Amino acid sequence: MRSLFAKTISSLLSTFGESASSAGEESWKGKQVLEIGAVASVDFEWDTDDELEIEYCLDSELDPSGSTEVSPSQSSSSCGKVDKFVWMGFSRSIVVKAIEENGEENTQAILDALLTYTGTRQHFSENDRTLSLLVEMGYDVDVALNAVKRCGCDAPIEVLADFISAAELVEHADPAFGREASSISKPMDCHDERTWTGTSTGCDGQPVNGKRKKYWMNEMLKAKLLRRDQDDCFNRDDNSLHLPNPMIGYGVPGRGSSVTKRKILEEAIGPPYFYYENVALTPKGVWNTISKFLYDIKPKFVDSLFFSAAARKRGYIHNLPLDGRFPLLPIPPQTIHEAFPSTKVWWPSWDSRSKLNCLLTCVASAKLTEKIRIVAEKWNGEAPPLLVQKQVSQLLKKWNLVWVGQNKVAPLEPDEMEMLLGFPQNHTRGGGVSRCERYKVLGNSFQVDTVAYHLSVLKSIFPQGMNVLSLFSGIGGAEVALHRLGIPLLNVVAVEKSEASRSILCGWWDQTKQKGNLIDVADVQEVTPSMVEKWISAFGGFDLVIGGSPCNNLAGGNRHHRDGLEGEHSSLFFEFYRILNLVRGMMRQS
Repeated sequence: MRSLFAKTISSLLSTFGESASSAGEESWKGKQVLEIGAVASVDFEWDTDDELEIEYCLDSELDPSGSTEVSPSQSSSSCGKVDKFVWMGFSRSIVVKAIEENGEENTQAILDALLTYTGTRQHFSENDRTLSLLVEMGYDVDVALNAVKRCGCDAPIEVLADFISAAELVEHADPAFGREASSISKPMDCHDERTWTGTSTGCDGQPVNGKRKKYWMNEMLKAKLLRRDQDDCFNRDDNSLHLPNPMIGYGVPGRGSSVTKRKILEEAIGPPYFYYENVALTPKGVWNTISKFLYDIKPKFVDSLFFSAAARKRGYIHNLPLDGRFPLLPIPPQTIHEAFPSTKVWWPSWDSRSKLNCLLTCVASAKLTEKIRIVAEKWNGEAPPLLVQKQVSQLLKKWNLVWVGQNKVAPLEPDEMEMLLGFPQNHTRGGGVSRCERYKVLGNSFQVDTVAYHLSVLKSIFPQGMNVLSLFSGIGGAEVALHRLGIPLLNVVAVEKSEASRSILCGWWDQTKQKGNLIDVADVQEVTPSMVEKWISAFGGFDLVIGGSPCNNLAGGNRHHRDGLEGEHSSLFFEFYRILNLVRGMMRQS
């Protein structure tokens, strides 16, 4: 079994290839190679940084003291070799040791050493065991990798084999599917000299091999095509949702023409108007479910990088008019250097960022920023090798670090986040709110300029002011947006569980000398029909119901478990729907 695993690893190595990237072949000037741990060496998709789970920095992320001396001719191939073995599941330190003892050219000797260090095949992951079995069955490694990726490493081996076989059949019958499965090579049939002679189990529980296997796969294909003809679900998953690029919703300022008209169900037409926000990238089917509860209005996705110097990808469902939108003035800074001019003098030429990523609820540690400083100083003001640039850039982007001195980076301060999010200076400062709480409440807030652009249509509809029911009100993003638009806040019922957020909103209400009434409620689950009826009777109804339920079970840097709308926190969306339904129902009756 061990020799089988070694054979599988060798196949993986040949799949990845032995050549290093040309970018790594430049002169390294006798310097040291920066070593970054497995987490940091992953190619992060920084454009969707706010929709990924952010892992806290480990000591292994950046280890300037543990770098390895290499010559210019060895650097690129050595790093490539290490990365390949690390990807396969071996620890970086063991890989480096094996290469040092056996030489980087002797792949088989390195592999034998790694297997010896780590023990037999049983120590490897379920994913490795599954791959080795598929390779033993005769499938190409890239085909096996694709099948495991699609079906999961916990899928039974016969399911993976069936997927590989069926994919080619489906590709011939359905070109659209063929484009998706183009990476899957032709399955081996009973006439192929490479035919696998082993057996697997079909859906009837009987052994499947040779011609019987292909017959069963054809039957499975027929059933799938029949289901596609019946409900058109073979190629199109009704629960899937493809995010647009660029994320501009119905339109954003300065991006050409915007959509000004749409059709929604008559029962959804306001007033009262409603506005719901949450993270754009959620588990499968979440936005479709939210849409069904909110009058089948389809979500529109907007990235706040079109409004500010920081990205914030969010989905919005609302029944607001679209014609007559206008942005807040003055227009906020649109780039990092516009927002923080003092950083420009320290900004290295190889850091090409002009925008920050999503502002999260946590920031990088002082230990990480110190390690980056040590690494940057090694190059004496010169541009480091491309590999070093790439790895350091990943950390800079991941943690929104800015250059504040010679080779010095730092996380954003809370007041800098306030500015980027459109809040007034010192909005979250003082009043018993700690620094840690400031980061948390700001990371969970609206981006004011984005929301204000959507709400701007209400200014002409309610020139005398509005009554607002603000659910999950946080630090008052909606209230600040309406106030900055010049819309008087007559009566606001703000429902928010966080004591720190409620304190911030109350402080802002007093400081801005609002003339209306602010009613503070601690929990959406405590809002009863009698309370809603009382508010409607006192105010004459609500003009706007606005909010964004917690995303902790959906996505983002502060998620705990990605359980979707069934999660403990994100299931509170149904409280938004419940209260909205109460308001609209009672107002129609009255």
